[in-house]
Amino acid sequence: MKSYKTFLSLALIVSIISILSVGGCNKNSNNAQPIPEEILAIMNKPRYADAVWSLRVIDLDTGELIYNLEPNLVLLTGSLRKAFSSGLSLNDLGADHRFKTPVHRQGNVDSEGVLQGNLILVADGDLTLGGRVTPQDTIQFTDFDHVDADAIGSAVLTSQDPLAGLDDLAKQAADSGIKEINGDVVIDARLFDEFVVPNNQRLISPIIVNENFVDVTIIPTEPGQPAMVDWRPKSAAFDINANVMTVGQDEELYIELSEPDAACFELAECVGVVEGRIPAGFKPDLPEVETLVQTFKIEGPSAYARTAFIEALRRAGVSVNTNLTGPNPENKLPAQNSYSSETQVAEYVSPPFSEYAKLVLKVSHNYGANLSLILFGLAKGVRTVDGALEQERMTLINDFDIPPNGFNFPTNGSGSPDSEASPRAVTTLLDNMSETQVFDDYFDSFPIMGVDGSLKFVDVGSPATGRVRGKTGTSVGFNPDTQQFILKAKSLGGYIDSISDRRLIFAVFVNNAPLDEISEILEVSNDLGQIATAIYNLN
Repeated sequence: MKSYKTFLSLALIVSIISILSVGGCNKNSNNAQPIPEEILAIMNKPRYADAVWSLRVIDLDTGELIYNLEPNLVLLTGSLRKAFSSGLSLNDLGADHRFKTPVHRQGNVDSEGVLQGNLILVADGDLTLGGRVTPQDTIQFTDFDHVDADAIGSAVLTSQDPLAGLDDLAKQAADSGIKEINGDVVIDARLFDEFVVPNNQRLISPIIVNENFVDVTIIPTEPGQPAMVDWRPKSAAFDINANVMTVGQDEELYIELSEPDAACFELAECVGVVEGRIPAGFKPDLPEVETLVQTFKIEGPSAYARTAFIEALRRAGVSVNTNLTGPNPENKLPAQNSYSSETQVAEYVSPPFSEYAKLVLKVSHNYGANLSLILFGLAKGVRTVDGALEQERMTLINDFDIPPNGFNFPTNGSGSPDSEASPRAVTTLLDNMSETQVFDDYFDSFPIMGVDGSLKFVDVGSPATGRVRGKTGTSVGFNPDTQQFILKAKSLGGYIDSISDRRLIFAVFVNNAPLDEISEILEVSNDLGQIATAIYNLN
């Protein structure tokens, strides 16, 4: 069970934050300039009296070491860790890699269009499966994306249909001549071994529909009347029971989402409960966000996708003679990798992988970063998250020249709660990525300060607007003894095109800053933005 009221105190902040997310280089000199007073004044603010800072700035073209403050300190990264997982997967898979999700038949289609056998959708790890795809073959995102709706208090949903990919596959299957399925519909999700990451205990699966969320939009009406509650995707696999009343404008918002037991996806239809109260005229306290959006997690992605695909087939005019809901019958799958081109009846082809890297880094997409990690592992011949982490570590050390004692990524590809790196490690990554064939796409994937993604609302009005591309990171803890929040990690690292047209690599970290108010996280985000602006002003 999760409460909007409970989450908002920490949330709203932590990811305007997420709307935020440090460095080293193998071209290096031993002498660095003194840290400017403008930057030291920020670091020496009273709120940072007990905090730890580190900073490293390097000229990308010449290798000149410009600023160098505690560059070897291994600190918590938060989501800056995504610059590693996303960068390596982009480099290994290639910017032009496209996911190909096929549908195969088992058995023959008779003269009446009846498939005497099963229809199988083979998951290829497509993060969006058409749900964000534009006519321009790009992937849509918003600055307050639904992947962080619960953390930040709301979201702006993209306009695309989350079921678009399934509908496309169903239409292709119908166009192939299938009018009826006298068998079952099965999801083949054996691409890699599913795993759970510590960050919100998310299950990472090869089959993904709407990033395995159900989005709930809650809109107030008139006091004393039920609020409007809508959700997407609509599927018999997951229904919503809503009891939210509209109250007076002066009353307190309280929304509670009760998650069903994960087993419901295997046993029967799932029902999520939304209840509480919403003040008339309520708008979330987030820039450019008009409505309240919260999410349910899809805990049984294969069973959910099976139901959604059956529904898509029926919309396409295909009769399906099997149970609509219930478990995904994996026992009916053939041997893995035994499919033939002769049995393929449909295939959904994604936009290029460069678009996925952009989605992951721009909005700090946790699921996408973890998916990037395991896809990198698959490219290296392993199918478990532990194997992928080991392959990533070896690659960073051997191919990217990052010191082995400069980073520690023990559990996941998204960052929290335990990923650590030094400024030297981060800037070494950024430097080496600049020498890869995918650098232009990697560079374009970073949020742009004052323009988009997790940096859109940082240091607004800065002269460096549009000239700083950086990944942000945030991790927040709470000390029950002191009843005080602790900013365990705040980081920002990336590239700056300075006022003198020098391209700089930078990384700045602050760890362990006590917070009197949770809202101070926003001020820290702006402090890091102002440090980036001071670096931009370097002649």
